[in-house]
Amino acid sequence: MQSTRPGGNLTSLAGTPADVARSPAMPPFSPSPLAASPPIDRSATIRPDTARNARLRMVDAALDGAWRRGWAERPTLDPDELIAKATVKTGHPADAGESGWRERLALLCADLEDVATLTPLGRTIAHGQLVAALCNRIRFQALWHRHPEIAEQPIAAPIIIVGQMRSGTTRAQRLLACDPRLTFTRFFESWNPLPRNSARSRFDDRKLRGWLGTLSVRLLNPAFDAIHPTRWDAADEEIGLQSVSIFGSAFEAQWRIPGYAAAVEADDGIAAYAEFRRLLQTVAWLRRDDGTRPWILKVPQFSQDLAAVLHTFPDARLVCLSRDQHQVIASSASLVCNQMMVQSSSVDREWIGREWTRKVALRDRRTASARDRSDAPQVDLAYDDVGRDWQREISRVYRMLNMPLPESVLARMRDYVRRSRSGSHARHRYRAEDFGLAKGTAAAPSRCTVLSCGELRPCALHPA
Repeated sequence: MQSTRPGGNLTSLAGTPADVARSPAMPPFSPSPLAASPPIDRSATIRPDTARNARLRMVDAALDGAWRRGWAERPTLDPDELIAKATVKTGHPADAGESGWRERLALLCADLEDVATLTPLGRTIAHGQLVAALCNRIRFQALWHRHPEIAEQPIAAPIIIVGQMRSGTTRAQRLLACDPRLTFTRFFESWNPLPRNSARSRFDDRKLRGWLGTLSVRLLNPAFDAIHPTRWDAADEEIGLQSVSIFGSAFEAQWRIPGYAAAVEADDGIAAYAEFRRLLQTVAWLRRDDGTRPWILKVPQFSQDLAAVLHTFPDARLVCLSRDQHQVIASSASLVCNQMMVQSSSVDREWIGREWTRKVALRDRRTASARDRSDAPQVDLAYDDVGRDWQREISRVYRMLNMPLPESVLARMRDYVRRSRSGSHARHRYRAEDFGLAKGTAAAPSRCTVLSCGELRPCALHPA
């Protein structure tokens, strides 16, 4: 299906020649703010779902040995202890949790202990991610108390990329991010949204932390760079902002956490997306943004929660991506398997295939329902059509936005496309049959059909 609902006019000017020399969507080198990145070997095709490598096993053994000998403390996954640690680190109390984040944290921690079969490295990563998310949450609350004017920061008519994971949403986002008349979230802003020094200071430590984060991922999981290539300063999804609310599927893509997943699916998302908007306003406030450039927003979770997204951003324009469902499921399963192999001692590939078959179907239904009830301007883009002729398809987006598409912006887009084709993304390889998916077919769905957690029989949480 290809449809276009036109949007309102946006008066704008193209950037200067200096502005358009390079696309900002995926900077060509993106060195550290303080040092250059080590070179990455892109010469070999990487199978991201292979067995845990020797480097990871050595890290696990070292961590386990340090805990057993008392050289280091085994990281806690107790929700109360995590909150207490974040409170001590920030020097501020945690909020009461009206948005439901405490309940979701408790479910997540229970699944991490009882279901996810975490390795020592996985436990360390989970602990670190949750403490970081809670610290960010507490610091946001404190900042909002000191600066109530953040709630007035304008977020004008965002352009929301809607689509399943692995459906081409990143490509669409980064093409649009080449336009200097639009704005976007950078990787370091998503995962490190607040500076640890004073807000709006000249030295922004978030950039260094973002670079260190991407470097750590490459060292521990080099295959991930083929699945989702990014840089510390590249246009990226706001998935890190959702983690501040202990919401969204960033955690589901790493660990087997059925109770948490069910709770997020059952949530109407209204409170979580109200927080999401406030977080986005804070990022804009830190930039001293005047709010005149529309924000390009992109998180695969939007396809699950589109009704709440449209409630939160009633003036949004939608760019809706689609791809063959079987390819989406297989590629999604490969990404999730890659993440789990780094952090879990037991990874059930066929469960991953069943779970993401169910998840993709759920998101398709919810997206279709929300779009049917919405009069938001929107356009459909098919994955293969963008691959064949991205310029024609992106022109359709600009017609929906009622914006001109000047040659200066197209030059930036061509630069991004040229460099992305010579990068590692094309070498992401996976086999559908590794996840119980026959070629061209989806995995048989679980009998647990309401809020399925992937079990082969009705479960206690979701009786059939």
